[in-house]
This record gives sequence, structure tokens and C-alpha cells, in this order.
Amino acid sequence: MRWVAPVMVACGLALFAVLSILSSAGADETDLLGHPAPGFTGALIDGTKVELAAFKNQKVVVLDFWATWCPPCIAEMPSLIELQKKLKDKDVVILGVSIDADEAAYHKFLKQYGVNFVTVRDEDKKTPTLYGTFGWPETYVIDRQGVVRRKFIGAAEWTSPEIMEFLTKL
Repeated sequence: MRWVAPVMVACGLALFAVLSILSSAGADETDLLGHPAPGFTGALIDGTKVELAAFKNQKVVVLDFWATWCPPCIAEMPSLIELQKKLKDKDVVILGVSIDADEAAYHKFLKQYGVNFVTVRDEDKKTPTLYGTFGWPETYVIDRQGVVRRKFIGAAEWTSPEIMEFLTKL
């Protein structure tokens, strides 16, 4: 029994160290909510550049980090596609950032699922790092002034009445 207390202390210190490292790895939800969204530029399939700043003062942005190999991302994709259909005339835009390394898989996925929203590929994961994102999918709702208003971790039902009302009121 004399070894139990030192082991518990050592485990507690190790857990604290791991949590400290993870919390300092990038921005987290509390850092971003109510603050300007970090800016970035990505390239569309045709090479056209897309900047997050281009939507400021014009659109509410649903910024979705995803991957083709991610089961929850695949599960929520039809909902995102439907959301884009329903809110395209309401000044809401979905901006997807795929972290896929495999360009062919990315292109195949877009075609197979009929992705109808703006999406870029960031195989180096520079953009998710700006947001402190390390799980997929993670989605940020950014208001017209460029301020992060909400974060969703994991797949969401984007056409639910609660989310639709939230987005249209922004």
C-alpha cells in the first residue's frame, strides 16, 4: 500500500502535463468564441484562391473541417449539402476545409457525394492548426463581421430546426 500514493501522484502529474501540452497546442474553443476568426486562403479545384476574409460583411460562414476517410464526416455530408441548398439565398455559405493528403480520393469524394459548397484541400493541416482543431469533423460558425459565434465538435444535423434558426438569425 505504500506505493499507491506515489503512483497516484505520478499519474496525476503525467495527466496534468499531457493536458497542458494539448491545451497549448493551438487555439481552443474558448479562445475563439467571440473573437475574429483566423484568416486563411485556400485553393479551389480549378486553382482559384478563396479567402475567408472575402465573406466578411457579406455572409455567415459555416467553416467545416473534414476528411474523406472520416466516418462522422461522411455521415454529416448529406446534411451539409442540404443546408447549402436551403440557405444559399439567405447569405449563409459553407466553406469546407478537407485535410485529405490523397488528392484523388478528395476529388472522387466531391463528385460521388455531389458536394455543392465551397471546399478547399489543406493536406498540411495549417488551417485546422490556426483554429486548434485536431478532430474531424469540427465546424465553426462565423458571423458576417468575421467573429466566431459557435463551435460544433463531431457530426451535426445541419438542417435541424435549432441550427437553421441560429444561422438565419445571424
